[in-house]
Amino acid sequence: MTTASDLRSGKTHRDENFPVASWIIRPEHRALILAFYNFVRTADDIADHPTLPGEEKLRLLDLLEAELTGTGETQDVAVSLRRALAARGMPPRHAVDVLVAFRMDVTKLRYETWDEVIHYCRYSAMPVGRFMLDVHGESISTWPASDAICAGLQINNHLQDCGKDYKALNRVYLPRDALAEAGATVEMLGEAKAPPPLLSCLQKLAVRNAALLDEGRGLNSGVKDFRFGLEIAVIQGFADRIVGLLKVRDPLSERVHLSPLAMLGHTLAAVAGEIGRRAVGRHPVTKSAAGA
Repeated sequence: MTTASDLRSGKTHRDENFPVASWIIRPEHRALILAFYNFVRTADDIADHPTLPGEEKLRLLDLLEAELTGTGETQDVAVSLRRALAARGMPPRHAVDVLVAFRMDVTKLRYETWDEVIHYCRYSAMPVGRFMLDVHGESISTWPASDAICAGLQINNHLQDCGKDYKALNRVYLPRDALAEAGATVEMLGEAKAPPPLLSCLQKLAVRNAALLDEGRGLNSGVKDFRFGLEIAVIQGFADRIVGLLKVRDPLSERVHLSPLAMLGHTLAAVAGEIGRRAVGRHPVTKSAAGA
């Protein structure tokens, strides 16, 4: 019998645009975080599988949820996460929420408005941040800032991979109303280089996403765990750099991802900056405040 794990793409936590269970995080949390990541990555790979029929994708996603919340033993990533969560006395709600987004990926190929995209992010990205906050025992009051950062990370990814998503999966996360306002069409995503109307649309969306990321600027000062605060600062630094590239580059024809060397440099800079900020008790400065 084919299991969900048999359909993994080969992508691991080391291939993401942001650190996952990095050396910064406390060692006692890493196994649970990796169990959550492997579950989510497996579900994502099922939803994005290029040849698997939609009905089979939905069946496997349902099976993952059933074994995550039940007693089955056939899907190893679901069983591993179920046991890891049980050992910490944590419910599976955030992983269940993420499955909602992957079912949407199977059944919904277009988004009409920015609000529809944010609704998708409510299930695809925000539960990941909420899970991390719960792992570290942080207050629910940190959720809104986390939601903004996680949605911003997701939309960065949508903009980076817009051409690939269209060509490989016929999936478009760019809001139709934004495309129409710029005079762009979905079919332009199939070209080797973004025509001016599409490039204008993409860069305007990047500007809007930068503002969304800025809404989460205070998250690292809102968490109590020092090392988790460092990790958040690193993630924010990566997100800021990527959205900066998206504001000025064409994701269809130019590099809009960070190289390993750039990621290392941004990591060290973010860690040093966060340590310095905490040492003097300063709060993060939003871009809007800095420009006032």
